[in-house]
Amino acid sequence: MFNPIEIIQTFEHLLKNIMKRIVISLFIIATVFSSCKKDNKIKNTEFKSGPWRATLKVQDNKSLPFLMEVMEDQTLQIFNAEEIIDIDEVWIEGDSIKIKFPVFEGYIAARFIDSITITGSFIKESQDRIVPFEAKYGEQDRFDILSKPKYNITGNWETVFSKDKDADRYIAKGIFTQNGNIVTGTFRTTTGDYRYLEGVINKDQLQLSTFDGAHAFLFTGQITGNTLKGYFYSGNHWKEPFVAKKNEHYELPLEDSLTFLKEGYKTLEFNFPDSKGNKVSLQDKKFEDKVVVVQIMGTWCPNCMDETKYYVDYYNSHKNADVEFVALAFEYAKTKEKAFTSIQRLQSKLKVEYPILLAQYGTSDKEKAQEKLPMLNHVLSYPTTIIIDKKGQVRKIHTGFNGPATGQKYIDFKKDFDSFIKQLLKEEKKPD
Repeated sequence: MFNPIEIIQTFEHLLKNIMKRIVISLFIIATVFSSCKKDNKIKNTEFKSGPWRATLKVQDNKSLPFLMEVMEDQTLQIFNAEEIIDIDEVWIEGDSIKIKFPVFEGYIAARFIDSITITGSFIKESQDRIVPFEAKYGEQDRFDILSKPKYNITGNWETVFSKDKDADRYIAKGIFTQNGNIVTGTFRTTTGDYRYLEGVINKDQLQLSTFDGAHAFLFTGQITGNTLKGYFYSGNHWKEPFVAKKNEHYELPLEDSLTFLKEGYKTLEFNFPDSKGNKVSLQDKKFEDKVVVVQIMGTWCPNCMDETKYYVDYYNSHKNADVEFVALAFEYAKTKEKAFTSIQRLQSKLKVEYPILLAQYGTSDKEKAQEKLPMLNHVLSYPTTIIIDKKGQVRKIHTGFNGPATGQKYIDFKKDFDSFIKQLLKEEKKPD
């Protein structure tokens, strides 16, 4: 029997999504053609070279800042601590500007209010998200420095997010370096890190942010001795509390113990298409008697991008070795065509020569992903790496990725990965 309440709720959900898409479409049209409405002969506005400070508006009316620099050729760079993101896809028409980020689908659509002010939105169409954006020329401080810091948070912090909500609760490790008011570092979780965070401490108030064209993160908190309490904002769609305490000896569970094969399975099986429509599986000749690195990832995922950069370097440096890579992409793009467009864009930008297969589109839900790989106990994280020996048996499953923002942990990962692959390469192939 039909439940009328469920039918109404389903209809309301569909209507809400349709309205979101209409709003996004109208916003894009209004932004792109706003200059034409005022004067069809208006000249392109110059994107003034030099430093810019941009902000995204998140929940609680808070601003998430990041820094940019515009070059003479109208390309730009975005800065997050040690990270520099080069952007060469910038279009200006009249007083409208569109900034497309490398690899990820997100973009900024905005207007020049005057020569030193831009307003608009950061847009991710596949997820129906619009975040208000503004940028001003000449400002060079990410956050204002208002007072001398009362504390120094350099070191390791045992952290819990959403502590009082069992369904959302997860653990993390804060890793910070402080120099005067300036703080850099990241939070490591069991599924990856929050990449390059940068901010300040004013007296006992902490502010950190990062923006890479996919993730827009803001952390605010109050420090009391060896305790830090605050909130984590992701774009304008998510907010959760966190609590941390100083603990130099704290460590997260080992990444190699979180995901594993179910009882009765010894290997991984899949059969997914590449961008040319060819189905690829581990039974293909190219993988025979090889060590195979299988990467579970998504083109929308910054941690996956960090991991892919490392794997590309490793792959290119070991082409004569008996090791092959293959990536399985789980995409939230709404159509197969858009998903493959994202895959091809990532392959082009990062110069990925190994195959990236489309495992799923329309959602990045991890439970749905696990259905495509039923031999795994779960897909806990994007990315996840599965290493298979020459005999076709799974030897290691590494959950998440500790990227370059994690410092020593990233160095350790690269060393361990190289050592383990060399160990497997020395082993015998399966008998004829």
